[in-house]
Amino acid sequence: MARTSIFSPKFMLTSTSTKSLISFSSLLPSRPLQCKRDLTIAKVASMPYQPLNQEYLEEEFSGHGVTFESIGESCVAKMEIENGSTASLVLPSGLITSYKAQMWHEGTLELLHTSVTEAEDEEDAIIQGGISLPLSFVSDDGQAPWSPTSWSLHNVTGSPSDTIKIEMISNDSEGKIRLKNIVTLEQDMLSSELVVSNSKSSPLRLYGGVMGHLTVSSPDAIYALGLEGSNFYDKRPIATEFVITPPRYGDESQPGYGQVYGKMTLQALASTIGALNQSDEGVAESRRGFYYESEEDGEEGEEDDSYKQLTDEMCRIYTCAPRVFTILDRGKRNSMTVGRAGFEELYLMSPGSVHEFYSRYAYILVGQTAMLKPIIIAAGDEWRGGYYIHNPNL
Repeated sequence: MARTSIFSPKFMLTSTSTKSLISFSSLLPSRPLQCKRDLTIAKVASMPYQPLNQEYLEEEFSGHGVTFESIGESCVAKMEIENGSTASLVLPSGLITSYKAQMWHEGTLELLHTSVTEAEDEEDAIIQGGISLPLSFVSDDGQAPWSPTSWSLHNVTGSPSDTIKIEMISNDSEGKIRLKNIVTLEQDMLSSELVVSNSKSSPLRLYGGVMGHLTVSSPDAIYALGLEGSNFYDKRPIATEFVITPPRYGDESQPGYGQVYGKMTLQALASTIGALNQSDEGVAESRRGFYYESEEDGEEGEEDDSYKQLTDEMCRIYTCAPRVFTILDRGKRNSMTVGRAGFEELYLMSPGSVHEFYSRYAYILVGQTAMLKPIIIAAGDEWRGGYYIHNPNL
């Protein structure tokens, strides 16, 4: 199979404008409340960078409801609204690792799923999950494709009484592509807004998107509401530096494949968990590079379920879907609304319910993407897109 790299060979673990996106709130009800392309990511050595200076960040950007904490050569920025909602992101990777939303019972609930594992050298930790940006930009000027590998903090605005914004910036080596990521925390919503400025003399093609791991009790308890009538392609899961995928995804020979815990014997359940854990031990946690490959289309269909249960393994790219839909978790007795702007594709992946409840694989992955068809950004033009998680449980 022919494979061409469109992602920078460097990927490490480690955004405000006067024109805003369409208000996500306006898309909500009145509140009381395999296609032809696959993206695969492989592993790279981390790029060298200067350690972030926590004291400088606190002096320069404190006072808006944001605090900073150094962790090795990285730094965690924590946003906190007075009603108790918080969000955390890591610099320079730009990974959003946490969104704790205030609930009706006056407590908070974590809505993002993050996994921390030990690296091979046993000195560093590998962080996966959360909300990440596997993006790649391709132009026709002969230059190599570019992908954002590290982010610098540009500005912090707002107030903990209402809204806090953190703006990060990443540029290509020539300074011709400027990418902003504006992370906004409100009392009932977290958003990631992308702004791409193309200063090249030729158009840019944007591939990839925004990938968000939503934590759940078990995929068996999860229902996607509002997707009935949407067109989709079934595909293999995207693999990136930060995306979590079960190592034996799609292996129909694994114990308990396609079964729900409630329908399994205790012996089958123990066998399933043991086999998965053993498989995990032999899986390399870090993958480098981002590859673009052409394959025959996966199965194409139309969603016929308005109350879709995500029990089974599934990975779909919806090419025609609502810009806002609801995820209901009957195990945790909460719901969240996910929306997008700018991106035309909805990526929905469930690892299935053969895994232990509240485990590393107790999540669903919802992405806003340009994987089947790239977004074209004309020379000298600007493009905006966004990913939103709304909490209706206040």
